[in-house]
Amino acid sequence: MKKMNATPIQKLNQKLNNNNFYIKRDDLIPISFGGNKARKAILFFDDIKLKGSDCVVTYGSSSSNHCRIIANIAASKGMACYIISPTESSKDTANSKMINLFGAKIIKCPVSEVSDTINKKIKELIDKGYNPYFIQGGGHGNLGTQAYVDVYKEIRDYESNEGIHFDYIFHTSGTGTTQAGLICGHLLHGDDKKIIGISNARKNPYGGQVVLNSVNSYLSSIEKEQVTNKEVVFIDDYVLDGYGSYNDDILNTIKEILIIDGIPLDTTYTGKAFWGMKEYIKKHKITNKNILFIHTGGTPLFFDDLEEVYE
Repeated sequence: MKKMNATPIQKLNQKLNNNNFYIKRDDLIPISFGGNKARKAILFFDDIKLKGSDCVVTYGSSSSNHCRIIANIAASKGMACYIISPTESSKDTANSKMINLFGAKIIKCPVSEVSDTINKKIKELIDKGYNPYFIQGGGHGNLGTQAYVDVYKEIRDYESNEGIHFDYIFHTSGTGTTQAGLICGHLLHGDDKKIIGISNARKNPYGGQVVLNSVNSYLSSIEKEQVTNKEVVFIDDYVLDGYGSYNDDILNTIKEILIIDGIPLDTTYTGKAFWGMKEYIKKHKITNKNILFIHTGGTPLFFDDLEEVYE
């Protein structure tokens, strides 16, 4: 795949503590509804081509944006895609319907057996003469981190071109490489932005440690000095009951952004993080700043809860 163009940044009509709000539209990446998983997938499929692999294995839930995008790109290339999916998070969603549409082969198992099932499937494919390529759930790993090191440069280029400085960058923090990439970009450029990850499910200390591990893995890969957890701001105050949980405030946030700015957010990732960002801003009395929120995609999930938003 050729190098993608920078995604747009637009100013929002949000009012809170006299801050200026902007949003980076990674949801507009022109691959399978875009998002951070699409940005990472571009790098993974470049690596697949480089390594001469002929099929792909990954894992995730039935609502996984990552699995939908990997399945979509694999289908476009005529490549077999195998998805290991835990039975505990198996339900009918827009993403699961598209994963089936793309012809991905779904292998369900208890979450406790995911690792063994992955290993068995990879061995089976190798024994049959295939050259499988494994992608960790959520696009975890140094390539996933690299994708958001690239985003950090896009943000700096925008600032330079538009004569603006962002004081804060907020985003949904899930499996960790999106935040890790932004932190690594921040460290490599040595500027004064604050990177705030709003967790959608994981709690500290585990959630923050996963991000830190990804940061240091990437820094080691480019022979840079490792850092401590003081570089990671991973906020777990707004996870509610964990993955996929939401409240009326999140629904109202989604409704407001859609009506006022015409941008769809979802209850699992972006809507939850946008609500969490506003609560964080109020809690910490942040005023008169330029604040950038990264829309990390997940648009199909918006439609799963549309009836809730409509009420």
